[in-house]
Amino acid sequence: MTKDDILKQLELLGSEQTKKVLMKHGAREPFFGVKVADLKKIVKKVGKNHELSLDLYATGNSDAMYLAGLIADEAMMTREDLNRWVKQAYWYMISEYTVPWVAAETPFGFELALDWINSDEENIAAAGWSTLSSVASLKSDEELDSDKYFSLLQEVKQRIHTAPNRVRYAMNNFVIAVGSAIAGLNIPAKQVAETIGKVNVDMGGTTCKVPLASQYIKKVEDKGYLGKKRKSARC
Repeated sequence: MTKDDILKQLELLGSEQTKKVLMKHGAREPFFGVKVADLKKIVKKVGKNHELSLDLYATGNSDAMYLAGLIADEAMMTREDLNRWVKQAYWYMISEYTVPWVAAETPFGFELALDWINSDEENIAAAGWSTLSSVASLKSDEELDSDKYFSLLQEVKQRIHTAPNRVRYAMNNFVIAVGSAIAGLNIPAKQVAETIGKVNVDMGGTTCKVPLASQYIKKVEDKGYLGKKRKSARC
């Protein structure tokens, strides 16, 4: 299937109601308003396809960009590809999910994330923290740089309440990810979660809420999921 074939399918699958919801969250034209469940039906047909993912992402169409992340071949993605993608990720569904998911599954995702979190661009910095969260959820504790993750927790403790809006959200999720997925850092993460408390994020008038990190980590513990890793960052 070609990029044009996919765009025709996306147009048929889109709905005005879904467009309205996504626009409240930050999506903008051009896009069709396709539900993620419908995007996954296309994924089953095309599988991983590096060139097609690059072509779809380059359209700037939010539906196509999200789909690009789902079919991206992490083994073929380059640093240049991902740096280009993160610069073009104009709203949080792409910058905090699509790009970080793919980046985290590459061998150099951690390195990219450390660069991104220092960006003056809000979406890029948020992408960096989100990538670090995904890396923590994928790699075994032995593969992770625990000392660096500990120092990043301290950075979050110091900076979260003065960081840009979406960076605050991503930092809060980072604390949750570390406390939930890295068993050896569970206690330090809980301490940071208690210190930062409630994190205020402007959710753009939507009903979305910012999870309280301390409560979220406790729920993970109560369910017996502490330290459980994921097979894929993408969903």
